[in-house]
Amino acid sequence: MANQPPVTIAIACQGGGSHTAFTAGVLSRWLEDDALREVEVKGLSGTSGGAICALLAWSALLEKRPEDARRRLASFWAANSAASPAEKVVNDLILAASRLSHYVAAPAISPYSTPTSTMSLDHLRSLLEDALDFTAIGQLAADAGEQAPLLLLGAVDVLSGSFKAFNSHEGEISADAVLASAAIPNLFRSVPVDGHLYWDGLFSQNPPIGDLLYCEPDEIWVIQINPTERVTEPTSVLEIEDRRNELGGNLSLYQELNFIEQMDSMIERGLLRSERYRPVTVRILEMNRPPSSERLGYASKLNRDPAFLRELIAQGEEQAGEFLAALRFENAWDAGELETVLDFFAPDALIASSSPFSELAPTRDPAARREYLTDRLAAGVTIDHNRKQIVKRNHAKWRIRSTDPSTGVKVEGTAAADFRDGKVVRFSLGTFDMFPLDPLEE
Repeated sequence: MANQPPVTIAIACQGGGSHTAFTAGVLSRWLEDDALREVEVKGLSGTSGGAICALLAWSALLEKRPEDARRRLASFWAANSAASPAEKVVNDLILAASRLSHYVAAPAISPYSTPTSTMSLDHLRSLLEDALDFTAIGQLAADAGEQAPLLLLGAVDVLSGSFKAFNSHEGEISADAVLASAAIPNLFRSVPVDGHLYWDGLFSQNPPIGDLLYCEPDEIWVIQINPTERVTEPTSVLEIEDRRNELGGNLSLYQELNFIEQMDSMIERGLLRSERYRPVTVRILEMNRPPSSERLGYASKLNRDPAFLRELIAQGEEQAGEFLAALRFENAWDAGELETVLDFFAPDALIASSSPFSELAPTRDPAARREYLTDRLAAGVTIDHNRKQIVKRNHAKWRIRSTDPSTGVKVEGTAAADFRDGKVVRFSLGTFDMFPLDPLEE
């Protein structure tokens, strides 16, 4: 494995307002030296706040200083936080007004009817231009040409309804392009770029996925801000509006991911034989929302409280670290390296298995663990790389395959592992995830 070339990846950053401070933490960890020894970043994409994070990470890669991404991301979010007493008051008023609007009828105010819309965009432009010299970075990208990492920023043309991905290989990255990707319609006026008017890419590509295939990555890593699932039914006005926003933000994302999954399946079955088609593994790191954000509902995406943003960045770093641990565990499993796989398990790790695989009652016995994993690796239980690999919180899930030795029938199931500090603390094989959603609660 050590002599193999690095896996090429493209990173897609979903939009989500202040919640994308989480993305800053994830990218900071993924661009550290130990992670980059195993992968090569061929491209990034983003929408709204995800576009800003992707831009800052891309600029560090373009300058061949990936270690500088952490500082740039942290500096931007610190500058964008409501740090002064006056800003804190305004932030609290915005959150209160947003929550109150769900219960008390109030006249809707167009961003074209108030100067605050223009002032907010001007402020964001100032932050971006303080963070980056767009002229210099554009020239650097032009000089590097197709050898430079690709950057795509998602937006939608307000008048034509066509999707737009501002493309670094076509010289389209500018402060205006970033503002266009971040122009949420009910908060900001549309942003003019090259004779067109643009809004936030929520309505088109959140974030751009399909266009990332042009940089021919082996894998696409998605930083997902909006949760796919909820445990309880939303019943209050606040909860319903919050869930509607989450579902709307995920529509275009999962349409594009499902298309890639279908293409991978067709390639495997021999239905697409052209050399220009190649399978792409999709990995998703889904943010686990802090309780404070759930109490605020959708309004928490407008929250610029410094402590809240720092919490999200720290959470992003932590989840990114467990994501990398899950990836290394997967690589060891794929390679059939029993001792490396066993080294990932904490001494008191809980392991269990159910049908269609040989059954194992939940146990923490190291000898039983070794015996079972030896049998599973020998039996050819493999990970299906044509299906999305998902890490939520510290909980990783894979689709797996095997062949029943007694009947020769192929079977499919789910492998799930909970990670703590890079170690597996719970692991299961079966038809379904045996330890869902509560990975560290027993």
